[in-house]
Amino acid sequence: MTIERELADATRFRVCFVCTGNICRSPMAATVFEQLAKRHGVADRLLVASAGISDYHVGETADARTLRTLVEAGYDAGAHRAKEFSADWLDAFDLVIAFDRGQERALRSLARDEEQRSKIRLLLSFDPDATVPDVPDPYYSEDAFFGTVLRQIETAVGRLFRQIQPALRA
Repeated sequence: MTIERELADATRFRVCFVCTGNICRSPMAATVFEQLAKRHGVADRLLVASAGISDYHVGETADARTLRTLVEAGYDAGAHRAKEFSADWLDAFDLVIAFDRGQERALRSLARDEEQRSKIRLLLSFDPDATVPDVPDPYYSEDAFFGTVLRQIETAVGRLFRQIQPALRA
């Protein structure tokens, strides 16, 4: 099933995580979020997607370091294939999560109106303990840094999930 077809299902709360190339941060966050939803029995009430603001890696799997880090933490993102975010998705998604202010600006530039802009949030805005606004991109870092980024994402995604979970149970 294509993402466009899945987006047509308005009965589910729809979240898209958007990073630069859709091979590191956004697949991590989508995987963590989906696992939380499954664990809490609400996966059928959510559509979780990820995408990149660029088309650099469309069709590719997540970065090998991303996949390895996720597997080591007990997650599976092996089916992930990178996609480019489409401006049309701003109508379809309920929440569009960026990882840094550059991505947030790029997404806001795609928005036609305030309603669309209001759907765009930085991931760390859900973590009141975060001391910086951006989740760093591990792509040009050492392998170990992917674990650091995953832990930061797990914390923020967990807090985001707790905020929307009551509505999912209703």
